[in-house]
Amino acid sequence: MAGARLTWPGPCVHAAPSGPRPVGRAQWAAPGEAGEAAEAAMDDGGGIGLIAGIDHRTEDLRMSRPPPGRRADYRWFHAITTRWMDNDAFQHVNNVNYFSFFDTAVTCFEMTEKVVGLLEGPTHCVVAEVACRYHSSLAFPDRVAVGIRVAQIGRSSVRYEIGVFRDDDDLAAAEGHFVHVFVERGAQRPVPIPDESRAILGRIAV
Repeated sequence: MAGARLTWPGPCVHAAPSGPRPVGRAQWAAPGEAGEAAEAAMDDGGGIGLIAGIDHRTEDLRMSRPPPGRRADYRWFHAITTRWMDNDAFQHVNNVNYFSFFDTAVTCFEMTEKVVGLLEGPTHCVVAEVACRYHSSLAFPDRVAVGIRVAQIGRSSVRYEIGVFRDDDDLAAAEGHFVHVFVERGAQRPVPIPDESRAILGRIAV
């Protein structure tokens, strides 16, 4: 099958490779099975990989989406001020900035609640997986409240679920998840979550 050609205004032209196109739903996953295998890969020191598949059937484009969550669904909040530079050409906060919101809120929680030392101590955390689902737009100068909760605590990893809220809105503008893995500082190998850290994470678990 001949490869399709994708053009973009300006000097950049990207060509798709020729040959059969993969079939299947595009997804982020760990090597092997999704779900529990992702944590097994993290806990065993394996890497997180990308399984990229494309399903060209029209009926599969109609994805089922859960409704936006509410503030009461989250257990801990961090306030963030949008910046003029966060807006893109469409005059709303660009999608990549939401991942910065996630990282900032989780890191602030772990630092202020003493889950793990950012620069000191035998362990620290690294990001293994992150995803975001968008419901509505944000734009400067909106005020942002990022709510987090703990959905799962494994042997060496924790999965946070995150909601991004605009001003005083009760419904989330975006939601997603963020997986942190506890690793040995320097060696970067996964280690069991310390009991003290596990207890703190349990305070915002659902």
